[in-house]
Amino acid sequence: MSKTIIIKETHRGLRYADGVMTQVLGPGYYKVPSQRNLPWYRTPLVEVVLVDVRERELTIKGQEILTADKVAIRVSIIVQFKVTDPVAALHQVENHDERLYSDVQLAARRSLASMTLEQILTNRNQLSEDILTEVKVTAAGYGIAIQRADVKDLVFPGNLQEVMNKVLAAERLAQAQLVESRTNAEQQKIAAEAKAQIKRIEADSSVESDAKTAVALADAKLKEARAEAEALRIRTEAEVMALREQAQAAAEYAKHPALIRLRELQTLSEVGKNANARIFIGFDKHAELSTDTKAIMA
Repeated sequence: MSKTIIIKETHRGLRYADGVMTQVLGPGYYKVPSQRNLPWYRTPLVEVVLVDVRERELTIKGQEILTADKVAIRVSIIVQFKVTDPVAALHQVENHDERLYSDVQLAARRSLASMTLEQILTNRNQLSEDILTEVKVTAAGYGIAIQRADVKDLVFPGNLQEVMNKVLAAERLAQAQLVESRTNAEQQKIAAEAKAQIKRIEADSSVESDAKTAVALADAKLKEARAEAEALRIRTEAEVMALREQAQAAAEYAKHPALIRLRELQTLSEVGKNANARIFIGFDKHAELSTDTKAIMA
């Protein structure tokens, strides 16, 4: 008596005879003989263990990790992998899926612990590259090939959003005011030069003919008008630039909410430089942000 087994393209079979692995079976139809124990003859006990060799995904969710500058963040990582060596996958580790989960988790902790919040925000791909580089070598030792290892989500403390939104808006307003100030200064410079030219022409008019003076005066006034128009154009472009920067900042903030964390740290750092400043921080998780963090300047 024997039993039959069919192995699909998606799997490989490890054939064992009395517990000894004798062959790796590819896709196909196989007959497995039944064990027979007779006084004069004994057949080995044969069994086949299937191993899935398809590409799969493993998600490591909500790992809370401290960065190098002691900011607690939650990270979720997605790993795409496949078994390339069925023998190693079954023989080297007890459960290759659980082992891969642990290896990715530890690699993420090591990488994040060595990076500051600013480094994570400005180079998020570095975290993915660190995890892939470290886990790829380790996983190959137990028959796993890593195709991708990407950071799926980065979650920061929720009470930072409103504070950093206000800080970001204030900074953009300051930038717009700076551009406007520079525009006004440029406009005043152009106007002053035009007026100086007019005065020089008027001073020399006594020794020049009335026709030449009139032409020169008209030309100077035309330059002054052009200067005012150019200054108006510069100011308009500056205002448009400021609006575009605000729109770009809003888009980046929506794409990377963690930017607000950096703004908050910078604001608190500036406030802390004032010896007369008083900073009150509430620790009630359920309180609104307006009562959680207040900075009162003396």
